[in-house]
Amino acid sequence: MEKMDYVATILLVIISAACYIAAFLHFKEIGPLMNNAYLYASKAERMTMDKRPYYRQTVVVFLTLGIIFTLNTIDSIIRTKWMIYLEIPMAFAILVYAVVSTIRIEKKKQK
Repeated sequence: MEKMDYVATILLVIISAACYIAAFLHFKEIGPLMNNAYLYASKAERMTMDKRPYYRQTVVVFLTLGIIFTLNTIDSIIRTKWMIYLEIPMAFAILVYAVVSTIRIEKKKQK
């Protein structure tokens, strides 16, 4: 491995660890909520909104991102060509999950 490979691997480990830490903190509902619905809400809306479903959604997203970055780390270490076939569907699945879960949360909020 070259120096750039080591740097990339270390960077991927740091990013995946940050994703796992963010997922854990959101699971415990600690810290600021990193969700578009919360970030774009006014201060009055933030005080009255039920944050639990948004925390749950963010946990799933960060946990999956952590897994994707862990797979990228493994891929950079062992230099496989097939690992991308795991990473791309997971990235696509998390995008679909984020959209579908946001729609479901909004429908429940309207009831």
